[in-house]
Amino acid sequence: MTEPLFGVRREPAILGPGAVHVPDWLSREQQEFLLRACAGWASVAAPRSIVLPGGGRMSVRTFSLGRHWSPYRYDDDTADVPPIPEWLVRAARSGLAAAAAVDPRVAGPPPTDQPSSDQPRPEAYSPDAALVNLYGPGSTMGLHQDRDEASLAPVVSLSLGDACTFRFGTPEHRGRPYTDVRLESGDLVVFGGPSRMAFHGVPKVHDATAPAWCRDVLGADPGRVNITLRRTR
Repeated sequence: MTEPLFGVRREPAILGPGAVHVPDWLSREQQEFLLRACAGWASVAAPRSIVLPGGGRMSVRTFSLGRHWSPYRYDDDTADVPPIPEWLVRAARSGLAAAAAVDPRVAGPPPTDQPSSDQPRPEAYSPDAALVNLYGPGSTMGLHQDRDEASLAPVVSLSLGDACTFRFGTPEHRGRPYTDVRLESGDLVVFGGPSRMAFHGVPKVHDATAPAWCRDVLGADPGRVNITLRRTR
């Protein structure tokens, strides 16, 4: 586990019904492994700055695993899209189980008529795509819903590198009420069930706050690296 700041242990928190933050979920060794994996994937996948249909350009750079993503759809164009390794799928299942232990609603049915098979038990969770977002200095992510997926299975999110302010709202709109929480390297966030369609974003990255060993692993400041796994079909 990552050492708690100033000796104060951060406890898991429920950000909304079916949305859980588990601090320090990844060990340092697991984070190092993931950072090296992301560097390898990026060398193949060519991270890009996404231009949205309205003409705006995202300040983060993004690449996909498993299935190719572009706003607002997934497809099976495998060019420059590395597969999701089985070890990452197992990690996502473990993350979902850890979150469900805090709030069982995270793996429960969303407020929809989706078939029950779309709400898997943690051990049966099978993400088929992952988005890797690379945040450089000054990068942000506006409040949005993850609504491009045909499935409403939970989203599992892993944070590496620089800390950020993560804003988590409600499914109804982008405004208040919302919760701001600081995510550190190694933190886990999972949202599903009633909060699967909640608006969320990153209004601020705290630049140059990554653990010093992150720079030793990559030979450079990693910025913030965020991996989100989801079921798209």
